[in-house]
Amino acid sequence: MAVRRISKYLLTAIVLLGGCRTAHKVRDPEYADVNYAAHQVAYDPNPASSAVSPIVAELEGPQPVERYIAFALGQNPDIQAARKQMEAFAHQVPVAASLQDPMLGVTAFPEQVQTAAGQQELLVTASQKVPWFGKLSRRADVAEAQTNVARAQLAAVELATIERVKRPYYELYFIQQAIRVTEAEQKLLIDIRKVAETRYKAGRTSQQDVLRADLEVSNVENELIRLRQQLESAQARLARVLHVAPQTRVRAIDRLPREQLPGDLERLQRQAIAARPELHAQLAAVERDQQRAALARLDYLPDVTIGATWIDVASAGISPVANGRDSFLIGTTVNLPIYRKRLDSSVRSAEAQVVATARQYDSLRDATLEEVMDLFVRARSQQDLLVLFQEDILPRARQTLDVSSRAYNVGEVDFLQLIDNWRQLLRYEVTYHRLEASLRQSLAELERVVGGFAGPTAEAIPTPDIELEPLPQP
Repeated sequence: MAVRRISKYLLTAIVLLGGCRTAHKVRDPEYADVNYAAHQVAYDPNPASSAVSPIVAELEGPQPVERYIAFALGQNPDIQAARKQMEAFAHQVPVAASLQDPMLGVTAFPEQVQTAAGQQELLVTASQKVPWFGKLSRRADVAEAQTNVARAQLAAVELATIERVKRPYYELYFIQQAIRVTEAEQKLLIDIRKVAETRYKAGRTSQQDVLRADLEVSNVENELIRLRQQLESAQARLARVLHVAPQTRVRAIDRLPREQLPGDLERLQRQAIAARPELHAQLAAVERDQQRAALARLDYLPDVTIGATWIDVASAGISPVANGRDSFLIGTTVNLPIYRKRLDSSVRSAEAQVVATARQYDSLRDATLEEVMDLFVRARSQQDLLVLFQEDILPRARQTLDVSSRAYNVGEVDFLQLIDNWRQLLRYEVTYHRLEASLRQSLAELERVVGGFAGPTAEAIPTPDIELEPLPQP
């Protein structure tokens, strides 16, 4: 009898110790990396140095935007966090579908209870709560719907990251082009100054023209300093999305490839309703709340707890008829859902949440249609302006400057008119590249709103073809 009791105690201890040992096992390798990094930071004498992102040499220099997008999709911490969040919710599905841990109880008697069958030395109870039929599957459905919400949110973060790469990339492109145009116009201005100086030496104009040309050269230098500062700031913004050091000299290519501009507004709106991840997340949230409402209705039904009790009885006792047989009892209990006011309020709250989530979906859908309309109209307007600049304004501005420069050489136009024409050409050329970058940024935002471009498109964005003509010399 004693050997049997010792064996049971030993088996219980082995089970408990095995569970304790399993609880300390790490199953996610990324968690182990984070835990190790946190430990290193805690004991690192200079933790700030290890927190600075490295400079990635292979990303430096002119790169197509697709290269940066691919790198960001693999390295951006927002995407990694959203992916891990989805994984965390996915692991909750089997948790929700599982029974709760069984309960095990052990009762020892400091003073042994005397019975006719013998002395009761130990009492062991075990119980398991079993929810009513359908509750576990409904809880699993709630967890699965929450996982779908996180999955759609991950897709939304990925599209947002693509936009966050494209916006600073095209800003970089604009600043690089503005610097190139300004430097070219600076050379043109230096030629104008040389012409003014030659005319001044020949006594055909006043020294005021030379001084004004020197002032314009200084203004251009000031503008180049400002543009180079903006270039480094845009570089840092793009590096942040790529999760690399801000000192990484990321650059846009000098000439953007031709890109298609969607031409069917209704098709874009239908695609946005069908494919935008934020709308999918809201639909999954509606399904999740519906499952929660159904689960709240199941609370009207009781749960069952099944239990068993084993009583260890000694073979010796005060009764002459003691047999020493152990007792084994089986019992069951149920909860009584009698507080209807609490249950009714729980169901009403869950149903109200379903309606609220559905109305939030309606609001987001309306906002999506508005954004698609606004971005589509904005992109078309920017494209029309690009065509106008390329086919009309820029050629006329170049021709005006060329005519005024020739006229200045022979004294038919004053220096102020020549400089004003030069300023207009510089302003138009910078504005053209600003429009070009803004159009690409609008398309990047539109791509995010509609859930990514797919299907045939209509028109190609005009490719810039700006070449500066040299100023004729006297």
